Amino acid sequence: MRLLLSMRVLVAISLATASPAMAQGDAAKGKLVFTQCAVCHKIDKAGGNGIGPNLYKVVGRPSGSVAGFTYSPAMTKLKITWTAEKLDGFLTHPAGAVPGTRMPFAGIKDPASRQNLIAYLIAASR
Repeated sequence: MRLLLSMRVLVAISLATASPAMAQGDAAKGKLVFTQCAVCHKIDKAGGNGIGPNLYKVVGRPSGSVAGFTYSPAMTKLKITWTAEKLDGFLTHPAGAVPGTRMPFAGIKDPASRQNLIAYLIAASR
């Protein structure tokens, strides 16, 4: 009985624990980093795109899949699901990660800033 209770507690803790991006990043600091992104991107549950696609629920979403946004052929062909790790790689150097992307952004060199941004993207998508 004790083992069963312990297992239930462990499962509950693991389900309640934040994703690795959330554990590593600070969403409040990430909101400040997002000001760079907000020039082109929205993160809005109601939808709608800016110059770039809406980033609401980007983590877990297939690449090139936001309705109403015209992606570059490179992004359309990418065929990945955005995870915190894949976003981290893309945000480091977008043109290097996806040659042919139309995103005219050099990237975020600071790993902590990227993790903070990803934490914000996750938090703002709830």
